[in-house]
Amino acid sequence: MSIEGIMADPDPLIVETPSEAVRLLRLNRPERRNALNVPLRKRIAEEVTLAIADPKIRAIVLTGNEQAFAAGADIGEMADAGPIELMIRNVQQYYRVVAECPKPVIVAIEGFALGGGLELALCADVIVAADGARLGLPEVKIGILPGGGGTQRLARLVGRARAMPLLMTGRMVGAQEAFAMGLVSEMTPKGEALTRALAVAEEIASMPPISVMQIKEIVNEGLNAPLDTALMLERKAYLLQYATADQKEGMRAFLDKRKPKYEGR
Repeated sequence: MSIEGIMADPDPLIVETPSEAVRLLRLNRPERRNALNVPLRKRIAEEVTLAIADPKIRAIVLTGNEQAFAAGADIGEMADAGPIELMIRNVQQYYRVVAECPKPVIVAIEGFALGGGLELALCADVIVAADGARLGLPEVKIGILPGGGGTQRLARLVGRARAMPLLMTGRMVGAQEAFAMGLVSEMTPKGEALTRALAVAEEIASMPPISVMQIKEIVNEGLNAPLDTALMLERKAYLLQYATADQKEGMRAFLDKRKPKYEGR
């Protein structure tokens, strides 16, 4: 057997900690434009779970490389699969870990974010896309439809009228069009998406963690509830902040004209 044959496959996810409060996850299948296979999906879910459990981590950034965030699911895993096999495989469980992460998740996109890759990005709270990025859900072109939340999250984000043509034709949109329709949060020059995403992560990480987590929860839950119920959730969350040490620190720092130091308690 050759040396190449006995060497372990490279980790499909590179984990970095660019600062004490930020965890960076880089999709690492460059030969497949970071196509999402089951091992990569599992690794993302594992590392997000670890970041949730780490009290020092206050924000998570997901990115790919300059060619692609993720150019879709790995079609080689899907082409000959049957419905029962796919049901048992249940790749949606890995999206759920990201979507339900209580800590803020920021995605940086260069190049392609298509199919399952865009569905992964749609699980995040903030999407930063560089000029030249191409986004879309092209599943209809290969005889299926988005199965990782794409139909529902896209329609909720940009509205039914804008989502329907994209879903039914599989058309890709550029970063500028995606920004105009509200699909992405920010645009940057080419090559600067990750730099901006890390800056956003650091800014959020400097805020009181309990407040940030509560904001994320009530926005996400409130969008799926009647307005009166959503406003009730907001009131309860607002009152809860007054039980935190960070609220006392934030208001005292404001009165003392100094920078607050938030500890997440």
